[in-house]
Amino acid sequence: MTKAGLFLTFEGIDGSGKSSQARMLAEHLRGLGYDVVLTREPGGSAGAEEIRSLVLEGDPDRWSAETEILLFTAARRDHLERTIRPALAEGKVVICDRFADSTRMYQGLSRGDLRGLVDQLHDLMIGREPDMTVLIDMDPETGLSRAKGRQGTEERFEDFGLDLQQQMRAGFLALADEYSDRFRVVDGNRDIDSVAQDVTDIVLQALR
Repeated sequence: MTKAGLFLTFEGIDGSGKSSQARMLAEHLRGLGYDVVLTREPGGSAGAEEIRSLVLEGDPDRWSAETEILLFTAARRDHLERTIRPALAEGKVVICDRFADSTRMYQGLSRGDLRGLVDQLHDLMIGREPDMTVLIDMDPETGLSRAKGRQGTEERFEDFGLDLQQQMRAGFLALADEYSDRFRVVDGNRDIDSVAQDVTDIVLQALR
């Protein structure tokens, strides 16, 4: 796996701690001598970062779900071309905070059943799944409280409220069953170091 690179993604509801876990894992693997690219979605390339501000800031009803799907897919395509594929071709470990599974959940479920459209666009324009996905499973009420406590500008999805977070948690767990070959579910309702230890053990086993 390491010769061809390893594409690892983190998923979870808002406030689940996945961004912190992605960063801690990247630091740990670098300490072990791995060449690691830590990236995120939406974003991870210059063009995709510009789209990020369009979809994560502003009024919750700023875009229709269909328009959002197109924007996220455009950002992902640029990210894939400019960051992910080149790194994997060089044998690097790519750790990405969110990928297509987030679009399957947030745009596919949040305002209607659009999962089929998300998958169609993904097959057409992306055509790549992660080698492994770590799902940080978190109580939705705790996660939303954490996310809102950050008081940042990128809170458009948090502003949809607790109902969406509950729906997303159930959806992510269902997705983990659907793609059981690549998903690993980690209990995020613990201290950060305990979660990080589980994540590290899982990923190191895959790298070996």
